[in-house]
Amino acid sequence: MTLRAAVVGTSFGARIHVPALRRAGFFVAALVGRDPERTARRAARLGVERPCTSLAQALEAGVDAVTVAGPPATHAPLVAEAVAAGCHVLCEKPFTLDVAEAERLVVAAEGTGVVGLVGHEFRWSKAQAAIAWAIGEGMVGSPRLVLSASFTDLLRSFPMPEWWSDPAQGGGWLGASGSHRLDAVRQWLGGVDAVSARLPAVADPGLGVDDTFDIHATAGGAAVCLVQSAAAFGPPSSVTRVVGSAGTLWAEGDAVYLADATCPGGRPLAAPAWLALPDVTEEAVGPLAAMTERELPPYIRLAEAFARAIAGQPPAPGPRPAAFADGLATMRAIEAVRRSAALGGEWAAVASAGAP
Repeated sequence: MTLRAAVVGTSFGARIHVPALRRAGFFVAALVGRDPERTARRAARLGVERPCTSLAQALEAGVDAVTVAGPPATHAPLVAEAVAAGCHVLCEKPFTLDVAEAERLVVAAEGTGVVGLVGHEFRWSKAQAAIAWAIGEGMVGSPRLVLSASFTDLLRSFPMPEWWSDPAQGGGWLGASGSHRLDAVRQWLGGVDAVSARLPAVADPGLGVDDTFDIHATAGGAAVCLVQSAAAFGPPSSVTRVVGSAGTLWAEGDAVYLADATCPGGRPLAAPAWLALPDVTEEAVGPLAAMTERELPPYIRLAEAFARAIAGQPPAPGPRPAAFADGLATMRAIEAVRRSAALGGEWAAVASAGAP
């Protein structure tokens, strides 16, 4: 039986969710947006028959699943509405505005037995997934030090939606990208125990929300440093390293390298074939083609995992999708980051919220 889905969100939802769901075998029955004219235009362009201005209208189409890609402030009410209707849900990150909302959604989903996943698609990105696999295979021994740092001028060069500069609606770089990096730490190391963080403002004049984060953490016995700025002048730059007792992993683009006692200078890591990603040449068109090429392939894998979970099928080899409990864990880490930053970088414990 073909699963029917409704997509909430006419930006990322239309560009990524709709094609990812279709590639995973869903029939996209409805597209939901706040602007009736824009929603109708984008639904027509995508071949979605039912443009809607509310989730309630979309639910009338008899859908099995709902994906939520609106502003973070809308996540909790939309997810709660979908869950109450008995629909399976895939919700974008950051999962919610705060921990209390996340806790309520976890309880609601558990009470109805629906599948609830969070949009951490980069668990399937080539480098992140390969590093997770290599750590799991014991290639570096016990991880001792993790560094993930990147710099981009995205917020200076790319027009962000109005809600993005409003903290009350969940705007800011910590939620937009820090949630992904914290989830990667959970995927690699099993959890985040404590953080010491700062949220410095790089842009001048300021954006009204954080554009940079500097997070030091302890996780799974390792020291972790996560640094990102999305308002840095200059060409994009990034570095990722995992240093363990028996070896070191690092990423150069999508490629991952391993250095150990047998090859101190390092060698390319031969990751298993099941970490390969689908080709999206036909879908990656228009001014955002480069972003689509980066985001859509792992999102297809996430949508496939969503479909398997709904059908009760065994998971495919490779990364496990982030469930609502994982979203709650990341929100607890984000809350600890904000608490630490407000206290000038003092260490703050992260409440436990289950394994990754």
